[in-house]
This record gives sequence, C-alpha cells and structure tokens, in this order.
Amino acid sequence: MTSMESILAENQALKARVGELDLLVAQLKVQIAWLKRKTYSVGKSEAADHTQLMLELGKLEAQLAALEAPKKKLDECRPVVVRAKRPLPSEVFAKLPVADVQEIIPEEVKAEPEAYRQIGVEVTTILDIVPPKLIKKEIHRLKFQRLDDKALAPVVAAVPVRMVPGGYASAGLIAYIVILKYLRHLPLYRIEQMSVEWGAQLPRQSMVDWVRMAAEWTEVIYNRMLKELKEGNYIQLDETPIQYCDPDAGAGKTGLGYLWAVSHPQGDVVFDWRLSRRHGELTKLIGPDYKGLMQSDGYGAYEAYDRTHPEVTWLGCWAHARRGFIKAQGENPRLVQAILKLIGRMYRREADWTQKSVSVPERAALRAGPDGHVRTMAALRKLATRLLKNQTVLAKSDLGKAFTYLLNQWEPLSAHLRFGETRLDNNQMENAIRGTAIGKKNWLFVGHPEAGKRSAVLYSLIVSCLRHGKDPHLYLRDVLTRLPLMTNKDDLAPLLPKNWQPTG
Repeated sequence: MTSMESILAENQALKARVGELDLLVAQLKVQIAWLKRKTYSVGKSEAADHTQLMLELGKLEAQLAALEAPKKKLDECRPVVVRAKRPLPSEVFAKLPVADVQEIIPEEVKAEPEAYRQIGVEVTTILDIVPPKLIKKEIHRLKFQRLDDKALAPVVAAVPVRMVPGGYASAGLIAYIVILKYLRHLPLYRIEQMSVEWGAQLPRQSMVDWVRMAAEWTEVIYNRMLKELKEGNYIQLDETPIQYCDPDAGAGKTGLGYLWAVSHPQGDVVFDWRLSRRHGELTKLIGPDYKGLMQSDGYGAYEAYDRTHPEVTWLGCWAHARRGFIKAQGENPRLVQAILKLIGRMYRREADWTQKSVSVPERAALRAGPDGHVRTMAALRKLATRLLKNQTVLAKSDLGKAFTYLLNQWEPLSAHLRFGETRLDNNQMENAIRGTAIGKKNWLFVGHPEAGKRSAVLYSLIVSCLRHGKDPHLYLRDVLTRLPLMTNKDDLAPLLPKNWQPTG
C-alpha cells in the first residue's frame, strides 16, 4: 500500500469512528434532555424515582463528557486530503482540431538563412471561434435527351431521398435546431431571431414542422429503446410536471402534463408524455407485465404499482431520505450530522466496492454482511423509531418528517441489501431529467399536448447520447440522414444511442 493509500484508508477509518461517536453523543444528549425534564418536574409521590433519575442523569453526563474529548482529538488529527491538480489548458484543448498553422521565422534567420539549421519548434496555442453560418449546398441533377429520338421526354436523375421531401432543410440543419431547443433550451422564437445572424431568417413555423418531422422519423428508435428497457430487470423512474397549451380550455389556457422518465443506470433514458401523474399512467408506461426491480422516490403511484404487481421489487432512494435530514439541520444540528455521517458511510463503502470492481453477487453479499450496511441501517431505524415513539422529536417538525419518511420507506430502502446491481439512489435519473426543468423555465410551456410527445422522443435521444458520451448533434445528423434511406426499419440496433458510433 502506497503512502497516499494509507493516508486515505486512515482518513476513512477516522471518519467512520467520528460518525459513530457523533451518533452516540447525539443519543446521549437526547436522553439527558429527557431525564432532566423528568427529574426536575417530579412530584412528591415520586421521590424514590427522583433519586434513581438523578443517578442515571449523572452517569449519562459523565459518559457524554468522556466522549466529547476523544471526538475533538479525532477531528484534529484528520489527514489532509490532497485535491486533484487542475488540468493545464493544453490538456483541456488537446482534442480540438487545428484549423490554421502559422509559421514564424526569427528575424535573425531571415537575414542569414544559410547560417542557421532548424532544430525544433515551439508551439503556442490560441483559441478562436467560427460563428454558425448558413450555407447552401446544390444538387445538380443532370438532364439528358436521347439522340436517336428527340421526341422522348428528357431523362433526369431522381431527387435523393431526404427527411423533408421537397423542403430545403438538411438533416444537419434540423438536428441543429433540435439541439438548440432541447439541449440549449432555447424557444423557437429566439432561434428565429438568431438565424438572422447566420445569414438568413428561418421562419418559426418551418422550424415547428422540422421538429415535428424529426420526432416522427426517430420515433421508431424511441420505441425500440423503451421496449428494451421494459424487457430488462432493473429500471429507475422519475417524473416532472410541464405546462401545456390546452386547446379544449380556450385561448391562453394551460393544463399540467408530466414527462415520465424510465432508464437503466447503464442504459438509455426514455421520456414519456402523460397528461396525468396517477398510478394508471405508470402502468401504461412500463406495462402491466413488467418483472424485476423498480427504483424511485416515495411518490404514491410507485407504491401502488408495487402493491398490485407482486413480481416487482420496489427500491427506494437514499438520496431522498437524506434530503429530509439536510432540511432539518437547524432543529438539531448535532443529531442530524450524526445521521448524515451514517448515511455517508454507506456511500463510502459503495464507492470503495466500485473502485475494487467487485461483482454483482459480491456486492450483494457485502451489503448484507457484518461489515456492510445492515448495522448502519439498523441503527438508523432504531433511532428513528425510539425518538418518534418517545415524542422526543415532534412528528410534524422537519426532523420528525425526515424520520417518518425513513420509516415509511423502510422496505424499499432496505431492499438494496438483497441486490448487488442496484444504486443506493435515483440521482442518475434525476440528473437525466434536470435538463427538462431548465427547458420549461425558458420556453414556459409546451405549445400543444401532441408537442409533449414530440418533446419526449427528442429528449430521450439527446439525454441518452449525453449519458453514453456521444455527441447529440452528430448523432441526430446521422440518424436523420440514414432513416429515410432505410428499407428495413427493424435493423435499428446500430442507431440506438448506446450503440451508435460516429462514421468518417
């Protein structure tokens, strides 16, 4: 073991010990507070109990004093963590193409070139940018006439198959518009204004049509992505509200729709547009026959689906449980800090197992083992149950709500102990859906319920590309070029974001 590894290991052990002491200290303080109330509010008929209470109180206070000192020492001897060095500009820009090379010859060499011999080169890198510009591409379809029969109609090459028959927009331009709207979160009216700077104004209505056609062409890929997710055995889910223009409610009236999202941590991300957040919409999304692991927050629709589908195992999200305690820090900072350290200990173990590349069965065994999460989770549950039962923590306080959420979600939260392939939280899913929140702040609402479906399709492709490290614009440019030429729409595996590879 290297010195750095030794320091990190020692640091981890100390943090774990500090967490244990913090929890014990917090428990003792709660007990002392309760004993003080009982001791100093005791009646005359309870004099015998009063003496016993005083003895117990003295013991606990002595124990607390003994624990406080070592805790301070542990904090003081905590090793300093060395932060990673920030990369140099030359490393950050290493993959950028070189568009222009200038060679500068020293003035001395220019004056006496025969007196010098080149022995190397010093490279200075300068970043520049080329703003987007619209360009025209012309397809010259040559026309011919038969020499032996000039009465026959001339022969001309057919127009190549394109995404927009008879239109002037290329797949690349349409892909760029889609990226600006769904990745850069720009409303179409702003893109229309920007296009003037590109060389010619693009009509907003034309862009609406292009976005619609992009969604229609790629829906076959979207359907394939959703089908593969539902055929797997582990999905993560989340949902977010988005307003839409409701044509049935009158001009200017909006309704509330929802983008549901389903994914696998290593797979694609699929969004689905629904006009409701009810349990039935979830059933329509993943189907009544899904079998496997389903991870989400504590929203009731997921609980309802779990109740009615015995072959589904519902997994909770520890990040959601943790957030409740973060919100309650002001009520009892010491107790909350101890709880957060216990939860953090589980995450540190998971990171360590990931670093060691443990297998799925090994991770499941480690989670349920004596040095895994069992004892940590048992301590959390015991503490929550006791504090709520004794009314030491009020149920309606932020801390009480955090404990209540923890206990109500205990079965899905503890289900992780049985499976090694699961993540402790739904954060990856929430990160995938976060872009939609930025988008709706910019363009405020979806123009029509049907536009919600188009948004779901295009968000699915873009977010999946980002998850797999693929360039969304290059991807869309490629698939929108290839799809009109395909005769077998079943051969879609290479076009899935997780499988797609750039060509050329």
